[in-house]
Amino acid sequence: MFDFLIHRRRGTAIVETKKGILITAGKRKVFLIPGGGASRRESRMQAAIRELKEETGLEPYFAMALFRFEGPTHSFKHIKDLHTVYYIKAKGEAQAKQEIQYIDFYTSEKDILLSESTKKILEQYYEYKKKNKKLFQELEKF
Repeated sequence: MFDFLIHRRRGTAIVETKKGILITAGKRKVFLIPGGGASRRESRMQAAIRELKEETGLEPYFAMALFRFEGPTHSFKHIKDLHTVYYIKAKGEAQAKQEIQYIDFYTSEKDILLSESTKKILEQYYEYKKKNKKLFQELEKF
């Protein structure tokens, strides 16, 4: 047996709306923040934007890197996800596309089944937002 670990580069898209933060789920109804793996020829930001379009049909018009997040190791696959998390503004109405079957909006008041990584990314996002209030006040003007 080989002892190795594959690092998977991922772009993760936080789209915050008046309804809450956009989350998506497949048939198992475990909700995730939209995003996905970056191919060799694309940046993590390009991957986040591409996945958001493919999964929801939204049209991003602004993207800004917020922070990096290191996900847990998927022991059975020897894969560790290395996320760059982006704040993205987008136009349109989110619709479930491709492998996505459910769309919802996360707020702390809702009882939604989130992946562990999604929970941790959201916690880090709210901390980041709290520390950067003026920045997010400016972003609301877009």
